[in-house]
Amino acid sequence: MLKIATRKSPLALWQAEFVKSNLESLNPGLDVELVKMTTQGDQILNSPLSKIGGKSLFIKELEVGMIEGRADIAVHSMKDVPYELPQGFEIGAILERENPFDAFVSNAFSSIEELPIGARVGSCSLRRIVQLKALRPDLVILDLRGNVNTRLKKLDDGEYEAIILACSGLIRLGFEDRIKQHLSPEVSLPAVGQGALGIEIRANDHQISSLIEPLIHTKTLNEVSAERALNASLQGGCSVAIGAFATSHGSELKLIGMVGNVSSGKILRVEELGDINKPLDLGIRTADKLLSLGARALLNET
Repeated sequence: MLKIATRKSPLALWQAEFVKSNLESLNPGLDVELVKMTTQGDQILNSPLSKIGGKSLFIKELEVGMIEGRADIAVHSMKDVPYELPQGFEIGAILERENPFDAFVSNAFSSIEELPIGARVGSCSLRRIVQLKALRPDLVILDLRGNVNTRLKKLDDGEYEAIILACSGLIRLGFEDRIKQHLSPEVSLPAVGQGALGIEIRANDHQISSLIEPLIHTKTLNEVSAERALNASLQGGCSVAIGAFATSHGSELKLIGMVGNVSSGKILRVEELGDINKPLDLGIRTADKLLSLGARALLNET
């Protein structure tokens, strides 16, 4: 019996079921059970994550369940996993990435460019907000919390003219037809790890590690590792606007990094190339370049 800790949102359950299905198909006779938990991040819906403690609010309870033996692994969206895990935990596998880009979703308009002056757009991601304002400073950006289904309902109820979500979540839940525009990295650089699923395990749990090893997607692992190394070097969390997107090109890895500040509207953006087998070096080097351009001051501004 293998027990997977998961949040109760439709997307989190889809992700856990996806891992369950893959593990069962690779290991005939293995019985996998989902252990559904509610996290603080699911309960506090009236404030932006940047003001209530960041993305770790979505995984702490799952880690407690693993410590207490109620679960063996936890499945996360890698963009929700802090760059530094608590002692005793590690990411044991990163799966193949789904579409990593941001999605423009609207019932009346087909693109950001079509939105009328002063249109209301829903997003509480500082990364998305600073990039959106750089493109369309006239837009009114309003907070948007809740799971994917809840956010779509708020759009359908007329609270916004458009909302920005991750393409991957919409695709996984069967809402791909709601995507009106895939936002290119030039318009909206994705979050670190966006579109990738990760499996968190107890550190040095060799039995579980061996069990999930076949799920590792090396290309995605290298790309996300570079992005997370950049984030770790910048000490980025939910309260700062950081984007990163790595792509593999033969033996090379390209990493684009972005730091922004919502108050000033300033954005720093760099692009670096590195060895595909040394993603951490590339992430650190790209972060260092951002820091040399003044990223720390941007991150510390309020």
